[in-house]
Amino acid sequence: MAFELRFPFSLLFSIFLLQICSAIDTITPTQSIKDGETIISPGEKFALGFFSPPSNVNRYVGIWYNEVPDQTVVWVANRENPLTDSSGVLKITDDGNLVILDGRLKFIWSTNVSNFEKNTSAKLLDSGNLILCNGNCADHKSTVWESFDYPTHSMLPGMKLGLNLKTGLNQSLTSWKSQNDPANGEFTFWLDPQGLPQFFLCQGSERNWRSGPWNGKRLSGVPDMNQNFIFNYSYISNDDEIYLTYNLKNDSLITTMVLSDSGMLQRETWFDGSHKWKQFWSNIEDQCDNYAVCGVYGICSTRQSPVCQCLKGFEPKSPQNWYLRNWSDGCKRRRLLDCRKGNGFLRFEHVKLPDTRKARLDASMSSNECANECLNNCSCTAYASADNNGSGCVIWYGDLIDLKLFEDGGQDIYVRVDASELDASSIRHSKGFLHKKWMLVIAIVIAVSVVLLLVACGYWKWRRWMRGKGPQDEEFFNEVFYSGYEPEGSGKGTELPLFDLGTIVAATENFSGAKKLGEGGFGIVYKGTLCNGLDIAVKRLSRNSGQGAEEFKNEVMLISKLQHRNLVRILGCCIQGDEKMLIYEYMPNKSLDSFIFDQTRKALLDWKKRFDIIVAIARGVLYLHEDSRLRIIHRDLKASNVLLDNEMNPKISDFGMARIFGVNQTQANTHRVVGSYGYMSPEYAMNGLFSVKSDVFSFGVILLEIISGKKNSHYNDDPSVTLIGCAWDLWKESRALELLDPSIMVNSRAENEVLRCIHVGLLCVQESPGDRPTMSTVVFMLGNETTMHQPKKPAFSWGNNFKDKNKSTSGTGSCSINEMSISVVESR
Repeated sequence: MAFELRFPFSLLFSIFLLQICSAIDTITPTQSIKDGETIISPGEKFALGFFSPPSNVNRYVGIWYNEVPDQTVVWVANRENPLTDSSGVLKITDDGNLVILDGRLKFIWSTNVSNFEKNTSAKLLDSGNLILCNGNCADHKSTVWESFDYPTHSMLPGMKLGLNLKTGLNQSLTSWKSQNDPANGEFTFWLDPQGLPQFFLCQGSERNWRSGPWNGKRLSGVPDMNQNFIFNYSYISNDDEIYLTYNLKNDSLITTMVLSDSGMLQRETWFDGSHKWKQFWSNIEDQCDNYAVCGVYGICSTRQSPVCQCLKGFEPKSPQNWYLRNWSDGCKRRRLLDCRKGNGFLRFEHVKLPDTRKARLDASMSSNECANECLNNCSCTAYASADNNGSGCVIWYGDLIDLKLFEDGGQDIYVRVDASELDASSIRHSKGFLHKKWMLVIAIVIAVSVVLLLVACGYWKWRRWMRGKGPQDEEFFNEVFYSGYEPEGSGKGTELPLFDLGTIVAATENFSGAKKLGEGGFGIVYKGTLCNGLDIAVKRLSRNSGQGAEEFKNEVMLISKLQHRNLVRILGCCIQGDEKMLIYEYMPNKSLDSFIFDQTRKALLDWKKRFDIIVAIARGVLYLHEDSRLRIIHRDLKASNVLLDNEMNPKISDFGMARIFGVNQTQANTHRVVGSYGYMSPEYAMNGLFSVKSDVFSFGVILLEIISGKKNSHYNDDPSVTLIGCAWDLWKESRALELLDPSIMVNSRAENEVLRCIHVGLLCVQESPGDRPTMSTVVFMLGNETTMHQPKKPAFSWGNNFKDKNKSTSGTGSCSINEMSISVVESR
């Protein structure tokens, strides 16, 4: 009898458990989800529930990877209308919609679907798609709403990005407002159907990046799609919809396309071994990926320097701006087109096709028909095949913009030019090839013009020398700077303010000694106060300075183009008579060396602040090397050239010795070695070779100096021992923590951070440039506990060795003043 009583109870209990287990991926009219509860997809790949981003108390309903330990949200329902407490509930209402209600039963969010059956259910699929169905979602044809139709900031496999032409639904990505706020940010990634459809990444209304059109296999300009062993991409274009989608060939791979809050479109892949997300691809990998960086009829290539060149047959609209690396004006035709006199086409290979908003597609045309169609229409500016197989025809009718040259891949494009620009290898033109005698005449005219230009320039220089005067204020200012410059990210022209000498004299109390902040190879730096109360720093070019007009122009042109929180900001300049001055924002805490090398003030910098300064300097140098539109080599990184604002945030200064590199340029040579002993890399100090790795070496020295509070040039007041050598000896003996400045105390957790920084510093000061990391790797290593290879014996481990080596290559020695100056060495 006892057995008979227990059996029905066990059976009922088992049935009850079975019902619970079978319902974990579904919401029904009788089963809602409260804050703190989740539903899991059938294969346990995704979870749905309430969450709060880091440092945010608001509550949102979202979908995240269930298999990833770090909660990674891929979709948010109520991103613009968060809950302020944990009273929320996700349920299906009487009208069949899926809604979020707060504790007062107020509607926070709804699927907002009408005209369907009220007997609905919602299910989370293993694809990460949340679907609302008529019935129990067993048949996907009964789906009436799905989250994949309303992406937020992530594109998952199987999701569509594009346009539904029937419903007007725009399936696009919108970034989070910040890492802690899922609200709509300022960046969007969307499909523009105008002309030939292509994807744009925009910041507000400004276009930052363009994918290029679909060429039959992938979006032109998206290398991610070359990985065909991982992804299957599909592009669908018909009367009902236009969209891009992809699927994985290996379903076990966890990967997503994310539009970050900083405006980067990147593919991230989860690696179980390291338990980290790793970036697989990013839309901005070099400056040529920025939209229209070279303007109209300009083509960008990282294989050339400068990266922007005009297409053959075209020349810069503004030669002065072009020379100063401001390419936004683009190029113009050397000779205007005249169909009556004849013109033809030049072929450009391996090109990312230009913006297709003013292009027309005819999929039925062959390549020959395409050429004839464009040749017979004087409004046609270029044509190309629609895909890599040579079928279909794309014809452009306006200016060509946003062209990029690939090392591999891309397509051929044929650009209309005047007949005089053609040669025997060019596409045919309407009036035949130019006669050879006309080519000879043109060559003679060009040669005579060059000779006359050289004579005129020589005469102008002779007259200027005879007058015994330098350039006038206006001439010099126009040479130094230029109107219409567009700071990075502004989208608007601007002009560097030119201060009146009287204003600067009044601000500095006639360059009073009491206003002197410091002195360097450039001259003296004064503190000034403008009439509106703004404090400024005035850098006055000394008449006896080893640096002169070239360094002055160099610093103005470079720093005025750079916009970063860890670079000092220039406010203007003053050029009047023999006076040449730069006006900067005032840094009340002066330079970094005034803290770390001062026995009293160094105690004000605890380890956390020192670590923050190290990371900030690294980010500033990374911006110069990789993230700005120009690749800049500073060449004089040192503690005295790192200034501190009132919150002790570091800002890199003094760009008088900086140089612009082409993106594909690895190193350069100079006959004039400039910089400061103790910070110069060996290849630069001894052979005049400099590269991004020269700055990495200097950064490594600064890092070790910040940690130890000692100067590299004479560690512990012993000129025979360098800080680098001491750090290396302690590292070999596993006593690296003894390098830490004794004025600061750290806990066990911070000790690991100190050791990691010393490790990074030793890697940065390696003898061979190839053994040093890039700044992007440095930033990553500083911010992550990752495996790093062991350093070799670094360069300049002993002070006398350093000096002896430099004696063989230097002619004049050091000219340092107060340890804030530039040490200049002229090589033989």
